[in-house]
Amino acid sequence: MHALLNLRQGITDPSCVLSSWSTKLDCCKWKGVMCNNITSRVTGISLPCSTTISSNRDEQDKSHCLTGSIHLSLLLMELEFLDYLDLTNNDFLALQFDYEHKHNCHSLSIPTFPRQCVNSSTLGHLDLSSNSNLAINNLQWLPYISSLEYLDLYDIDLSKETNWLQLVTMLPSLSFLEMGLCQLKDLSWSLHYANFTALKVLHLSGNKFKSELPKWLFNLSSGIYDLDLSLDSLIGHLPNALLNLRELEILNLFGNHFDGPIPDWLGEFEHLKYLDLGINKFSGSIPVNLGNLSSLITLDVTINPLTGVVSEKTLAKLSKLKNLNIYSTSSLILDFDSHWIPPFQLEELLLRFSNPNLPAWLYTQRSIESLTIWESSFEAPNKFWNFVSRMNEVRLGGNLIDGNMSNVLLNSTVIDLSSNGLKGDLAPLLCDHKMLNGKNNLLFLDISQNHLSGGLTNCWKNWKSLVVIHLGSNNLSGKIPSSMGFLSNLTSLYLNDNKLNGEIHPSLQSCHSLLVFNVRNNHLSGNIDWIPHSVMALQLRSNHFSGKIPPQICQMYSLIILDIAHNAISGYIPTCLHNVKTLLFNNVPHNKLSFSFHTSGKVYVYEDETLELVTKGQVLKYKENLHFMTLIDMSSNNLSGTIPPQMCSLIGLCSLNLSNNNLSGKIPDEIGNMRNLDYLNISFNNLRGKIPSGPQLQGFTTLSYMGNNDLSGPPLTKMFFQDDKHKDKKLFGEDGNYSEFWLWFYIGIESGFVMSFLGVCYVIFFNKKLRHAYFKFLYDWRDRLHVTVVVKMNPSR
Repeated sequence: MHALLNLRQGITDPSCVLSSWSTKLDCCKWKGVMCNNITSRVTGISLPCSTTISSNRDEQDKSHCLTGSIHLSLLLMELEFLDYLDLTNNDFLALQFDYEHKHNCHSLSIPTFPRQCVNSSTLGHLDLSSNSNLAINNLQWLPYISSLEYLDLYDIDLSKETNWLQLVTMLPSLSFLEMGLCQLKDLSWSLHYANFTALKVLHLSGNKFKSELPKWLFNLSSGIYDLDLSLDSLIGHLPNALLNLRELEILNLFGNHFDGPIPDWLGEFEHLKYLDLGINKFSGSIPVNLGNLSSLITLDVTINPLTGVVSEKTLAKLSKLKNLNIYSTSSLILDFDSHWIPPFQLEELLLRFSNPNLPAWLYTQRSIESLTIWESSFEAPNKFWNFVSRMNEVRLGGNLIDGNMSNVLLNSTVIDLSSNGLKGDLAPLLCDHKMLNGKNNLLFLDISQNHLSGGLTNCWKNWKSLVVIHLGSNNLSGKIPSSMGFLSNLTSLYLNDNKLNGEIHPSLQSCHSLLVFNVRNNHLSGNIDWIPHSVMALQLRSNHFSGKIPPQICQMYSLIILDIAHNAISGYIPTCLHNVKTLLFNNVPHNKLSFSFHTSGKVYVYEDETLELVTKGQVLKYKENLHFMTLIDMSSNNLSGTIPPQMCSLIGLCSLNLSNNNLSGKIPDEIGNMRNLDYLNISFNNLRGKIPSGPQLQGFTTLSYMGNNDLSGPPLTKMFFQDDKHKDKKLFGEDGNYSEFWLWFYIGIESGFVMSFLGVCYVIFFNKKLRHAYFKFLYDWRDRLHVTVVVKMNPSR
């Protein structure tokens, strides 16, 4: 009890998870504490934090999790029977090793403390994973916990520990090692042996090793069966020494830089169940020998420049196959016998191929839950739509499928039919009674970049589970229906580049989860006071919206993109924009536009929100880097008044466009505080005075300031006058009269001009030859001008 209370002293507990940790209660009844049923000794501590991924970014909300320091050495000293410690997914900031002990172990730092201080430790399971703000400078304490069998340090910063491999190999009982996303850089490529005598699972994914596979890996004699080296920047060919790991069941090499052909000897791993070679640089054909992997459940070779032919010979013996992902970035042909029936029943299939026809065996698959076919340009008969109608996830983007969707019924959780040639009306797809009698669990709907027509229908209240709606770049018309206000889970709504009209119903304010709202390039009108406060990216450009900018926009605390350009919006720029917290700081990594939802028992995180933004005079597409762009574009409206100085406190802003309005007054001096501003355009307004000084503002070109007749100063070349009477203190004295310097300066200019003119006249009138040449030039110039005018006035000649 004393040891546990000391542990609690270093922990901050915002949600009172440890409220039961009191001397009034037996410590074996404390939350997260496990004791031996016979001896009542503390044998385990399990305090993982349960979190969900925030809907508007890719990081988890851990405000309720435990934080502070972990006094690991204290636990090892005081709890001699502790076997299990799980602090997963909290927000601890430090791992402390300083401690005091009554047996001559006084305040020793862990790298130097004597082995006898913890030689009685029985700790076998240590899980500190997903404490992403925890950085551990060294692992020199690991060898002193020689009883460890399970070690999970996933997503902990170990970048300062360069000797990690040698220290981990000093754990003789270690069978499970997870060190993914630990910022490790040295894989000890030249080391021949690593003394892992019991290791079965090795996960090192998400590090930056940038080397070939190390020699010590091939000499593991412990019977390792699970090897994860994904996303490690590994290079080179796969060496056949990998065959030494005969017991492998899982081999994950996803997301590296391996090149050369896929080795045919991979077909010799008789126990292999999971093989992922996706997103590498493997070339050539898929070896037929992979068909010998009779235990294989998952085969993934996506996004490699593979060529050649895939036939039934490649898959003939894969009777246990459930997941097949074949996606070539080059020219890959599927050539299967039309009568071949596979020995497997797939649950997930992903394909990209070059030939125009689907393999006939596809229709024999009755268990497929997820079907993805990208950029393969195949024909889709009615038989195909009937086939996919029962699937949970259908992704068919970029296939140029030409067909009418009016008679197609899909009852899926995920529907992605983007970038095809589909026609027809949305109503049957969303309002048909057969659909409404189904589960109505549609989460993701993307039918953008097709030729759909008609209205948006008013059946949206039947699809309250929807998270994503992408219907942009079609021929949809009519109004945005009020029933969209029922979509309380909606995160992303794209209706851009259609023919929608009318005002937007206030019910849209009920979409409290909405993050991205894009209706650019339509014919929408009315005020814009219906905007949900949760929106991070608002794109209304190129419509007919009018009225004033509502003050509610200042309550959109997560806003990073505000694009209302090319409308008829009038009034002043709100002075309260400094309340938009996300734009007050250069915080872009924390504003990532991503979201998650559950489907098929999995969590799918989408980080590919795409917007076309106008900046620097260009239309640029932002996708993975969208969250790095913070933008306000109010150009081409009827805004009046001044640029509010409060707006200049948005120092996180990257792009500001206020051009083509009726703004007046001076440019606030505070605008120089916007240090992250990469693009500024305040041209074609009624601004006056001098452009504030500073390298940031003078770094923009004249295009940023042109069209303001009373604006001057660098980078403009126009001379600056201090007040409306053009009385510059350098030109005028304090009393309003010319200063003596400028008086003599202009007298000198005028005298020089007179003397030069008289000199030219003297040469012309007193030199006969030059005089004749001069007047000949004038007559010739007159004749050319006459001919030009006649031709312009009489083009028929």
